[in-house]
Amino acid sequence: MEMQPPLSALRIQQEVQLRFLSPNDIEEVKTLCRDWFPIEYPDYWYTDITSSPRFYSLAATYYSRIIGLVVAELRSQEKLNKEDSDLLANQFPPNTQVAYILSLGVVGDFRRNGIASLLLDSLLSYLTAKERSNCKAVYLHVLSTNTVALRFYERRKFRRHLFLPYYYAIGGKARDGYSYVLYINGGQPPWSLLDYLPQCDQHQKPLSRFYLQELHKRMTHNLVQIKDIVLEN
Repeated sequence: MEMQPPLSALRIQQEVQLRFLSPNDIEEVKTLCRDWFPIEYPDYWYTDITSSPRFYSLAATYYSRIIGLVVAELRSQEKLNKEDSDLLANQFPPNTQVAYILSLGVVGDFRRNGIASLLLDSLLSYLTAKERSNCKAVYLHVLSTNTVALRFYERRKFRRHLFLPYYYAIGGKARDGYSYVLYINGGQPPWSLLDYLPQCDQHQKPLSRFYLQELHKRMTHNLVQIKDIVLEN
């Protein structure tokens, strides 16, 4: 095996290259994902992310070795799972798109060198291009105990959206998670109770049916979240 030069942050930054995944990467990607993530992905998933055009699958390479990757998929809001169905305010039509980050990981020896940010920035540049202006949010799920990932996404301005009790099944045990979201291209979150109160005061008239429906939806959602947290504790 050819010897690689000693690692340094500057050398890594200079030598890292980005390219899209291909079917030839399947075995290497399998090894990486099994090392990074506690979830066992089926074989067809690796085939899909390395060959299907519906996925944005970008690898960071160092001397031809994959040291990081991000995989994301554009999804229509109307086709989201129930726990993700309220990412956007009601003003956005059902066919509005959002991007789901399936995976973002970096090899241990190469972490804290800006590789994850480089991959995320590339994805965000892709999603904020003019031709994808209908994509209004980027979201993901993460284990509640993965403090490194939580801090990373919060530094990148992602906001915690939902607490997901017993969302993951890992090693035969149920584990809690969170969903995180970043709004892009003019996307906005659902209104909270605090968003409605100024409307009452400003207009000094009863709330419209739209406001009342949205208020009821958010209050019900918040009560469910409180119940879940109480049960967790």
